[in-house]
Amino acid sequence: MSKIIDASGLSCPQPVLMTLDAIKSGSDGELEVIVDNEASRENVVRAAESKGWNVFDIKDDDENTRIFIRKG
Repeated sequence: MSKIIDASGLSCPQPVLMTLDAIKSGSDGELEVIVDNEASRENVVRAAESKGWNVFDIKDDDENTRIFIRKG
């Protein structure tokens, strides 16, 4: 079961900070991060990868992007 971080409606750096907080809190397994703009998408992916997490799926719909990451 993945932990869901809903950062839709927030601009950077908030989605990145929320993702990094979840990573630092000892989340193991998977995280699902929801964002609604391209800058947040790119920054969350880059931040997660810099901490050794892998992006294994990205799903876009009309309003949001769901980024699925798991510990490397």
